[in-house]
Amino acid sequence: MKHTSKILMATAAIGLIAGTSAAFSKDLKYAHFQSADLSSPKHAAALAFESCVEGKTSGSIDVQIFPASQLGGGSEIMEGLQLGTVQMAAVHDGPISAVYKPFSVLAIPYIFDDQAMAWSVMDGEFGDAMAEDMLAKTGIRMFGVADNGVRNFTNNVRPVAEPKDMEGLKMRVMTAPVWVTLVESLGASATPVPWPELPGALQQGVVDGQENGVTNIVNASLYQHQKYVSLDGHVFSWHAYLMSEDFFQGLSDAEKTAVSQCVEIAKTIHRGMTAAQDANATAILSEKGMEVVPVSPEQKAKFRAAAQPKVREFVVSEIGAEWPDRLDAAVEAYRNQ
Repeated sequence: MKHTSKILMATAAIGLIAGTSAAFSKDLKYAHFQSADLSSPKHAAALAFESCVEGKTSGSIDVQIFPASQLGGGSEIMEGLQLGTVQMAAVHDGPISAVYKPFSVLAIPYIFDDQAMAWSVMDGEFGDAMAEDMLAKTGIRMFGVADNGVRNFTNNVRPVAEPKDMEGLKMRVMTAPVWVTLVESLGASATPVPWPELPGALQQGVVDGQENGVTNIVNASLYQHQKYVSLDGHVFSWHAYLMSEDFFQGLSDAEKTAVSQCVEIAKTIHRGMTAAQDANATAILSEKGMEVVPVSPEQKAKFRAAAQPKVREFVVSEIGAEWPDRLDAAVEAYRNQ
């Protein structure tokens, strides 16, 4: 009888301990804007992160994924990260630049030759310095970035092969002034529209076109409202893996290590999927019914000449020359290695 009582008491104690552990697990709300589909790089990466973190921490961190802008657009998510109401997110360029202005340096167009160059720069000293500065100024930790595809222009009016073809078009841009400068430098008019509102704006004719990578064009079904896509590749679209610093500092050392390691896995998946889509842009978008307009090196040079100086001038006026100069140096160092 005494032996039975001891077993019962031990079982109850184990249950209490297990219950206490579950009760004190840390909730990690993870937000992104793409659909909850495995063909979406952001979501596939988020699912991998969830599985990785929960496995490495034995469930002490409970990752809860909120796709498709369920917790709000980019601006709301950036605010949530600072307030701590959102613990982690993969956020795109525009909303980051609105909170942390130096990030807008990455909107200088036609600066990276290819993915290898872009990733090398962002994974090196330049990206590390930017992450450190962002943390100090915003309270948001940037673990790294994933390439969300090379941004291309789409519209529903005419093929665009040279800057002169942009004249008079009404183009949607992200909600940061640098994107307005980019589009207007090419002769079009720019209208900032939050991501969740973009499909409706295209469908209703509020804007004629927009600019995004293949991933977003397909994921948000923008091809349903756009006839032409020009493969000019003006800017690499970055999605940063961000976390509330208050949340991160509340983790144990083992949990911090797990989160950092799992971000690397997610980032690799994210980059690989988008790079594959960029490489197959013509086939993918043609299959969706879009008319793909190739842009030759000579035509791309015209876009670069029209846009790069004006955007760089704007960026310098906003944040000074330090970050543009650092980016130029990092690109030059890569080319000379």
